[in-house]
Amino acid sequence: MKHTLSGRDEKMMMKLVVESATQQVVGVHIVGPDAPEIVQGFAVAVKSGLTKEQFDNTIGIHPTAAEELVTMRSPVRSHG
Repeated sequence: MKHTLSGRDEKMMMKLVVESATQQVVGVHIVGPDAPEIVQGFAVAVKSGLTKEQFDNTIGIHPTAAEELVTMRSPVRSHG
C-alpha cells in the first residue's frame, strides 16, 4: 500500500508462515526496504504465539508496508 500511494517503483515480498492445525503464526518473511524494522516489530507477536485470526483483527497503520502483514487473507500455499 505504501508504495502504491507514493508512486515509487520499489518492490517488497512478504510471507506469513501459519501452522495449519492451530493457526499460530510461526514465521514472518520480508524482503525489501525497512524489512529488519518491520520484522523486529512482528517478532513480539510471533514469540507471543499470536494466531492468524489475531493478526487479522489488528488494525494496520496506514499507509505503511507493515500493514500488509495484517491484511493478508488468502493462503498462497498449504502443506499437510
